[in-house]
Amino acid sequence: MIAELAPVPDKIKAVYLAAEDLKIAGSILYQAYHDDPLFKDIFQFEKEGYEPRLRAAIREELNAFWQAKQPMIGLFEDERLLAVACLIAPDSTFGPQRFWHWRLKMLLTAGFLGTRCMVEKETLIQQHMPASRHHMLSFIGVHPDYQHAGLGHILMSAIDSLMMEDTNSEGVGVYVTVDKCLAFFKDGQYDLVEQLKVGAIAGHIMFRHRPK
Repeated sequence: MIAELAPVPDKIKAVYLAAEDLKIAGSILYQAYHDDPLFKDIFQFEKEGYEPRLRAAIREELNAFWQAKQPMIGLFEDERLLAVACLIAPDSTFGPQRFWHWRLKMLLTAGFLGTRCMVEKETLIQQHMPASRHHMLSFIGVHPDYQHAGLGHILMSAIDSLMMEDTNSEGVGVYVTVDKCLAFFKDGQYDLVEQLKVGAIAGHIMFRHRPK
């Protein structure tokens, strides 16, 4: 039962992920995005091999984040990783095109169409952000066994702290494609900027402005 697995809030700590955490982080994010309509569209859910393509894409994204030293936050209870958030920092050269070896690995694992759609998705979303220097929340997920225990809000506070520590950041942007997540981000003081269609999927640009 989830109640038996519920984490103790006083024991939760938010820290940057280490290299040895990436495998578990990938598993958490894979479960979080398995049914996301945008990822189902990008990696062709209706065709055989969707799950391996999605898993491979998330793995390569995490490796690229790590190599580019982009902020990846984990919530831990003792040694257990319970939740993950991955962001792109302001003024980062870690853009939609990534580096050549990321694109090569993505092509080999996620396929040409999936790789192209990932690049186009991120380019389009960045163009519609209401600020030029901001953090971009690329991934966020809580382990399914520990959902509805307040971890999402703890993770949101950690993201806020990260943003406030960076004087270059005007806020945090995110693209939301699951309707039930809109209320979560609204509770975190993210404003709805506009609706944006990426491919065949309609989502929402949301932005948390840096408090003045």
